[in-house]
Amino acid sequence: MSTEGIARRERRRDRGVYQPHHATQKRLGGWRAGATIAGLVATSLVVSAFAVAGFTVVNLTASLQTVELPGYEQPVMAGVGEWEGGFNVLIVGSDTRVGQGEQFGESDSELNDVNLLVHVSENHDHATVMSFPRDTLVDVPACEQADGSLSDPRTMTPLNATWSIGGLPCVAATVEQLTGLDVGYAGVMTFTGVAQLSTAVGGVEVCVNEPIVDPWSGLNLPEAGWHTLEGGQALAFLRTRKGVGDGSDLARISSQQVYMSALVRTLQADGVLNDVTRLYSIAQVAAQNMVLSSSLGSLDVMVSMARALRNIPNENIVFIQFPVLDAPEGYSGKVIPDPTLSETVLAKIQLDEPYALAEGSGGRGSEDAPVEEGDETEATTSLPDAEDNTGDKPVADEGADTSNDSSGDQSGEEVEPQPEDNDQEADQPVTQAEVLEGLVGQTASDVTCAVAN
Repeated sequence: MSTEGIARRERRRDRGVYQPHHATQKRLGGWRAGATIAGLVATSLVVSAFAVAGFTVVNLTASLQTVELPGYEQPVMAGVGEWEGGFNVLIVGSDTRVGQGEQFGESDSELNDVNLLVHVSENHDHATVMSFPRDTLVDVPACEQADGSLSDPRTMTPLNATWSIGGLPCVAATVEQLTGLDVGYAGVMTFTGVAQLSTAVGGVEVCVNEPIVDPWSGLNLPEAGWHTLEGGQALAFLRTRKGVGDGSDLARISSQQVYMSALVRTLQADGVLNDVTRLYSIAQVAAQNMVLSSSLGSLDVMVSMARALRNIPNENIVFIQFPVLDAPEGYSGKVIPDPTLSETVLAKIQLDEPYALAEGSGGRGSEDAPVEEGDETEATTSLPDAEDNTGDKPVADEGADTSNDSSGDQSGEEVEPQPEDNDQEADQPVTQAEVLEGLVGQTASDVTCAVAN
């Protein structure tokens, strides 16, 4: 089944709800040049784990580069198993040009222009992918530097400068301090890895509302509509800032979410997780282009995490932007955390409490994909039906005696009628999801288009 076919059916789903493990509500449907690689990095961690799991590839896992995150150790596991509880994984995109080839330009700096925090709920039925704007002014804790000394704590420092202070551990410590969430797992990938990964998954189909031709990023989409991107063009789509929305980094985040949601749908619709050859190719690319925290650099850990993620439905994978406000005078072009909204959403995530995105929350660089004639009916029928317990009831064997009703057994003695399971479920309390007005994002089931600048 084509990605477009899947996309059309999911196009009109409601905005997603972050549903906790203790709630009983029915699921509701639906950076500078370096700001590039969020979706492929996040997905590659999961997909690569499946790929590696299918082979004896000591050379592949041995080639992984790792770095220590102070205070976090690799979980002790007796093999691949079911992951218990929720977890958070930090995904960082580095804009280093070292060893990346001339096509990406030249730069002596190395910034963490992409910063994503992936949170998986306690019972593994929801995930939030939070994008942090690169120019968010944050407090940076003391970080260990290359010479072993500690840096001085800093205030009002752009988030994308933390890599140059203390590498991946410093980025993780800063995000942990900013959010209050434990960040015990992290990974980083470079330009080359992004381009190769997009090809390894067979390309990603994205929509643009108008032509986008951006000489700064190299993106060349001369027509509006759907395009299958891989290699350099996939990278260019994720890099483009001047080509989308209002040309801001915040617009680029929302267009990147267009790509990430399409990537998730592609992986599921095209059966990538069941294609041994493609999975192995993805695993090879990831191993050659990623640096992982030592806590994440174990085959057993990666595969167990992947098992926890495999059954999350698209409408329960939510991509959001960390809430920000314009920075005060003297910090032109920068943003600061929105104290009210950020505190609210982070509390929801920390406690695995349900929340929902408001309609029209897609951001500056995206909009809902147009619904073609005939799609409305098709989309409606694809929405989850009302609770249906008939599939859970045993079917009587052919020829079995079904003449007895619930008021008696085969001996003729009266027995007390027992309530059906659905009656018991109806008596359970329903946890309502709070709509967080002003929170920017979309779910993986929301089919959207990037908006041309």
